[in-house]
Amino acid sequence: MPELPEIEIVKRSLFKMINKAKIIDIKINNRNLRYKITNKFSEQIIGETILKISRRSKYLIFHFKNTILLAHFGMSGKLLIIRNYDNAIFKTSFYYETNVNNKHNHIYFKLNNGLVLVYNDIRRFGFFKFYPTNQLSQIEFLKKLGPEPFSNKFNTKYFQEFIKNKKKSIKNLLMDQTFVSGLGNIYVNESLFFSRITPTRGAISLNKKEIKNLILSIKKILKLAISKGGSSIKNFQSTQAKNGSFQEFFSVYNRENKKCSRISCKGKIKKIVISNRSSFYCNNCQI
Repeated sequence: MPELPEIEIVKRSLFKMINKAKIIDIKINNRNLRYKITNKFSEQIIGETILKISRRSKYLIFHFKNTILLAHFGMSGKLLIIRNYDNAIFKTSFYYETNVNNKHNHIYFKLNNGLVLVYNDIRRFGFFKFYPTNQLSQIEFLKKLGPEPFSNKFNTKYFQEFIKNKKKSIKNLLMDQTFVSGLGNIYVNESLFFSRITPTRGAISLNKKEIKNLILSIKKILKLAISKGGSSIKNFQSTQAKNGSFQEFFSVYNRENKKCSRISCKGKIKKIVISNRSSFYCNNCQI
């Protein structure tokens, strides 16, 4: 599943390509996504102009005059841009794949700038939902989310208050979207390494200095990932057909049994499973 940096890159790429474009037609090949596309979907959106595209956690939000369209990619969803409904060659895509199977193209949004935005999803765990603009803060998927990692609300005081009387490991805490939104397995692993904290450690055991360092590490890792175009673990690319390159900077993720990247460290990267997710850490410099 794409994490905050990848969704941010998608948002920025979409902004360059389709912001202020009007949706002039809709073609729906399959309504059976995570939540079934309603029969009113087309009439709700045809004729609307995309006024803004924003992101909250791992969600994309398309803003129209009186409504917003909330989008989530699930495990395998992707947005593609083509020149027309039948063009087999994708001029630009957010996940570049040479053999994109058209049978998984579920929704086509035809725009007045000559482009077509396509939603492709093999597993169909992604979804699109409409809401009135004035209900943005009340959307069930968003109101339960914790602060964004870049938010001033995500600070040492907030962190200390949240972990009181909690027995979660620091890895599970950072993966908890009600605590901080947008982080996923890749960036949690990397942030913990950068902070020299082992993923199994109890969150409540962290002192104020360690918490402050961890928060700064999370922000730095995310900023670097965004600057590198995200991580191309599954062939992620921007609309300019450029691979994300943050995977070239991984210190622990998917580096099992390799030497620690810290010059002064003689440890090795180990892999364990925490809550059914792979966790990677240095067995020497993360404590």
